[in-house]
Amino acid sequence: MNRHMIVSTRLGELTLVASDGALAGVYFPHHWVKPMPLGERVESDPVLSEAARQLDEYLAGDRTTFELPTTLTGDDFQLRVWSRLQDIPCGTTITYGEIAAEVGGHAQLVGKVVGQNPLSIVIPCHRVVGKNGTLTGYAGGLPRKQFLLDLEEPAEVRLF
Repeated sequence: MNRHMIVSTRLGELTLVASDGALAGVYFPHHWVKPMPLGERVESDPVLSEAARQLDEYLAGDRTTFELPTTLTGDDFQLRVWSRLQDIPCGTTITYGEIAAEVGGHAQLVGKVVGQNPLSIVIPCHRVVGKNGTLTGYAGGLPRKQFLLDLEEPAEVRLF
């Protein structure tokens, strides 16, 4: 049974959804794609509290990966795209076309599936950019996408 918690973050409020013992959704306000059934709103939950803690660490620049049990529901193509998103290293980007070349389909279809990612931030769809590195759609809005990319930008190396 699903349950959800609303948490305040540096990016604004996020709705976190758990299904059984796994994180199933991370949604921004006014998310493009309607979220799954949220279930009961809870104030305390081990899965959701741990997700909130790791998201805070990530947004503070203290974490680059997530160690959370997650669950995804989708068709084979969606699951392939979302799996590929999980392999994009922190601090790097890939284009929709490059993902399409790897998993099949075309860039527009990949873009649609990326936009349906139910685990924003945790599955790093913000690391997918348009042709020539242009910022294109993001369920949380382009300013949030830019914030996340800037957060992950490798620190400048200085030689002394």
